[in-house]
Amino acid sequence: MTLLDILRQDYQRFPEAQTYEIYAEDVYFKDPLNEFRGCDRYRQNIHFIATWFKAVHLELHDIHQEGDRILTDWTLAWNTPLPWFPRISIPGWSELTVNPEGKISRHLDYWHCSPWQVLRQHFPGASPPKHPKL
Repeated sequence: MTLLDILRQDYQRFPEAQTYEIYAEDVYFKDPLNEFRGCDRYRQNIHFIATWFKAVHLELHDIHQEGDRILTDWTLAWNTPLPWFPRISIPGWSELTVNPEGKISRHLDYWHCSPWQVLRQHFPGASPPKHPKL
């Protein structure tokens, strides 16, 4: 099974049963709200998402590899555990770097919206940002 196949499967069942063995021990992760290093910290971040948010769904729109980079395009959605359970949606993309050992050494997430647009979705009447490629 290729790294792309494993990632496709991980996206389908995210945040459950992720394949952490494909990440380097010192993997660097960054998104618009977080930045850290280490596979254990990456695992804790995914566990937080699985524990705190409800009905998490990560829809993979595209995945392809260009040399040592894997590019993915996705939309992440969940319900926040507020009394009205707002449905939050973040369209984005990831750039993963594969090291010579075939493990992911860098995982950078980008959003097609601002953190403010994500926060606004928690209030009634706000519409989710659309993925620009869909």
